[in-house]
Amino acid sequence: MSPTPIPGLIPIYEDYARCVHCGLCLNACPTYRLWNLEADSPRGRIQQMIHVELNQQPITDSFVDHIDKCLDCRACETACPSGVEYGKLVEHARARIERDYLRSWLASVARNFVFRHLLLDPHRIIDVARVLRFYQRSGLQGIARSIGVLKLLGVAEREGLLPRIDDCFFFRCLGWTFPAVGPRRARVAFFAGCVANVTFSQLNEATVRVLAANGCEVVIPKDQLCCGALAAHAGVRDGARDLARKNLSTFLRKDVDAIITNAAGCGSMLKEYDHLFSTDEAEHAQARQFAAKTRDVTEFLAALGLTAKLKSLPIRVTYQDSCHLLHGQQIREAPRTLLRAIPNLEFVELPFSEICCGSAGVYNVTQTETSLELLAEKMRHVQSTRAQTIVTANPGCLLQLRVGVEIHHTHQEVLHVVELLDRAIAGARDQK
Repeated sequence: MSPTPIPGLIPIYEDYARCVHCGLCLNACPTYRLWNLEADSPRGRIQQMIHVELNQQPITDSFVDHIDKCLDCRACETACPSGVEYGKLVEHARARIERDYLRSWLASVARNFVFRHLLLDPHRIIDVARVLRFYQRSGLQGIARSIGVLKLLGVAEREGLLPRIDDCFFFRCLGWTFPAVGPRRARVAFFAGCVANVTFSQLNEATVRVLAANGCEVVIPKDQLCCGALAAHAGVRDGARDLARKNLSTFLRKDVDAIITNAAGCGSMLKEYDHLFSTDEAEHAQARQFAAKTRDVTEFLAALGLTAKLKSLPIRVTYQDSCHLLHGQQIREAPRTLLRAIPNLEFVELPFSEICCGSAGVYNVTQTETSLELLAEKMRHVQSTRAQTIVTANPGCLLQLRVGVEIHHTHQEVLHVVELLDRAIAGARDQK
């Protein structure tokens, strides 16, 4: 019996053959920079994919290990002169692994729960968040850390990466509409994410305020779900497709000028929903229509132009490029343009800003040691800027960099671009 086919667009020989092994991707690849191993470089991984996909070689433990160690940051795509769509290739390789490779019982159960159940149901996300919030607020977290039980279980580093659960969840805002401040310049639908609704509610609220302050009526569709990026990056294609179908149905019913996200990883996924469906599926055309309206909040605001008055913020700021904004969506200047619009803000470029901070979805959980190595290197460069504030454009990066500030005792504030804009707008309003 032949295996169940992997749904969606399937890479063909030409997709792999675009890689001419020139090596220009090597210095852009975080894992190659760490280990200097060909098998952990983009071209090395593509060569392994060719053996599995085209030469029908079996999936080995070694193949799985090298593919799992990839951050899917897509920096190699920016560096590649041949236009290799590496992100599409690695996600297909992971879908093959998900279908044909037997992971441990515990790993299989965890993956099935997270990618096929938890992320597909906001109520489950809320339930899990409430449990974690109780753990963090009740004193159990402090006890667990002090008596060493986390180290005994081998989860101390992973537990340290847990974000603080919000007191009030942004889920309550789903279905609401926020009016524009002043003349309406645009009507937008806000994509709120999944885990961000329980860990980055303040960021979502700031995003809505900044959009409204700049003349946008903001609609927050009630039935939206997780974008599916985490599932797709893990190779759980069926889960990602289920989420995409729901979001396509929900957002395409809205009469809006743009679909806005403040999460670079989500935006990259939303703009590439068509990869999840073959061209003969109805959802493929819907996904193309959806992508044409999807914008990162920095991309949208930079194009629309800021009209809200901004208070002077005399602070020194550096910016960490979010991989899926820079490499996935090819957006570099928009966030910098917005930062430079804030009066008296001193902007300093971060050395090697284009290199991943180590967050990469759930990479900091599945490959914690490597993630922390990348983070340590990132924090060294951050300290060289002498910036008081680190700014980025993705919730995962915010979480990772905040952990970096805590671990390396740099005493810096870490904010999203729109949070800094929100602070400047609020300051100008308070001065009236």
